[in-house]
Amino acid sequence: MNDSVGNVSSYYTVIGATNGVSVLVCILAAVLVFVLKLYNRLVYRLALYQVLSSLSLATGAILQITLVNHSRNPVVYGHLCTAVAWFTLYTEWMKLLFTVWVTFHLFCFAVLHRNLKKLEVFYVVTSLLVPAVVASVPLVTRSYAPSPDSTYACYIYAKTEVAFIESVVLWDGPALIVLLVASAAMILMVIKMACKVCWRSQYEPITDGDQFWLALKHLLPLAAFPILFFVFDIPLVMFHIYVAQGFKLNSSLDVSRFVFFSLWSMTSGTTLIIHILVVQMSGRKHKPKIQNNTTGNNSSIKLLTTHQTTYFSLPPASV
Repeated sequence: MNDSVGNVSSYYTVIGATNGVSVLVCILAAVLVFVLKLYNRLVYRLALYQVLSSLSLATGAILQITLVNHSRNPVVYGHLCTAVAWFTLYTEWMKLLFTVWVTFHLFCFAVLHRNLKKLEVFYVVTSLLVPAVVASVPLVTRSYAPSPDSTYACYIYAKTEVAFIESVVLWDGPALIVLLVASAAMILMVIKMACKVCWRSQYEPITDGDQFWLALKHLLPLAAFPILFFVFDIPLVMFHIYVAQGFKLNSSLDVSRFVFFSLWSMTSGTTLIIHILVVQMSGRKHKPKIQNNTTGNNSSIKLLTTHQTTYFSLPPASV
């Protein structure tokens, strides 16, 4: 595709700027988790895994900028194109699997009342190893190549039947399945919670000390990640289907794909930051009060707490 130098510069400026901001937002979110020592709680670790995978996703989009001169020297940039394409598919799958496990964890706790804290290691290991295996398949079949009508991206773009099958089997199909299953799980969870609230409010009023509801308050922010997946994955899947059908790929559409990567990553980091800030402000607002009770020569200190103060002390049976 013959684009002017100005257009090339503009396209890469957009990719670099949007994903650069996403990287900074994700780093800030991760720093807050470590500085405030929130990593001791599973809910924040699960959110942190989402943010780190988002950071990797945005980094992969930025790496596409290194391919700006691919058309001038395809021999030199050929291996770099393959490496960037591999990393892009790897980060997509890592983000996908972490989203699957977050949705699964939420569903099991909210609907099935199962505490799956012990599965955390399984979540992490599968989300790191499975993407490596999947991303290596096009590497073996040599399906990684520059986009057919643009020089701005490397992915499973080889003009072969095998590459077409791989693009469907290795991303479009699984992404659509996860999209449908995650959506169904979220809908069931909302219905279950609504029914539970209605029943409890009528027959057994919810108390401030209800451990299940206190834990659920902490877990609910994780629901934002499946929702973000639903919002931003649809355009990405449509992009792959568009290319797989043989339609002409232009540079603007190619760049838009990486802009969606940046928005997906940016909103993931922003979600965690907002949640942390809300929790911190809530904690400062509802600090426990100390009341001195003195009777004769005996002095005792009574700690007055509200249900808000337990916001930082999750019940053992939750997360």
